[in-house]
Amino acid sequence: MIGGGAEYLWVPVVLFAAAAQTVRNTAQRSLTAQVGTLPATLVRFLYGLPFAAVYLLALYAMGDGSQGMPQFSWAYLGWIALGAAFQVAATAALLMAMKERNFAVAVTLSKTEVLQVALFAAMFLHELPTRLALLAMVLATVGVLMLSLPPRGQRASLSAWASKSSLYGLICGACFALATIGFRGGAVEIAKLGISSPWLSGAWGVLIAQTMQSIGMGLWIGKTHEEGLRPIFKAWRISLLAGSMGAAASLAWFTAYAMQGAAPVRTLGMVEVVFSYIVSRRVFSEQLSLTEKLGMALMLCGLVLICLQL
Repeated sequence: MIGGGAEYLWVPVVLFAAAAQTVRNTAQRSLTAQVGTLPATLVRFLYGLPFAAVYLLALYAMGDGSQGMPQFSWAYLGWIALGAAFQVAATAALLMAMKERNFAVAVTLSKTEVLQVALFAAMFLHELPTRLALLAMVLATVGVLMLSLPPRGQRASLSAWASKSSLYGLICGACFALATIGFRGGAVEIAKLGISSPWLSGAWGVLIAQTMQSIGMGLWIGKTHEEGLRPIFKAWRISLLAGSMGAAASLAWFTAYAMQGAAPVRTLGMVEVVFSYIVSRRVFSEQLSLTEKLGMALMLCGLVLICLQL
């Protein structure tokens, strides 16, 4: 957490992260049909890695690196590895959800991470929500349930309600929640190692996480996919867009984690739902049903109530 006049600097950082993430999701969705889910997942890490490296070097060149090179502890690397692994799983689940339902609904379902973070905190950290926060969670949960309803033509049975998109969205939310815990834990740990700058904390976190993700996924795809990594190199233009925006979003998220607690950061990040709705209408020409619009509105009401406590 930071103080002084920069107390709320994390707010515009999160808004930028949500906007960049929307662009990245748009590019990755287009890539999925061309190269497959796992290769499209790798793109955000592999193509984003050079941007993360350049950003870190720029920080040191501009003098923010006066604190020197950190001596990374095993605890720090463990937190980052935890976050990196669950971020990979979350990204893959999000892309699968997008294949089943429209862009905006898939992103909204993934935002159940905020509710799951609150649940994990109550269960394992004994951090009980306030009444206003509880009301916000109830509204958001009802909104998610409305969004998870399959299209009208598929509602013939109760089992149809538990659609694939809902399952992928919930898995995505759980994995993003655990990734958030890992990355926030890393930010707290690196501060103990003498890196007080949130910008450096974010840059180191992204560089290390994306290096782990690129190596791990690259080796896996190289062994399990017949064409290996060739498809994502052929689609380098859109891959470059996804990677650069993915790096920008990750750098902003990690920086925000170094400035503020995980729950407020991810709650404000739900503004991505609004950005995704705009993309869904303008780019993919997708139409939301009345039920989906009401569900999204309830989720936004929950966001507003949470923001009243910030």
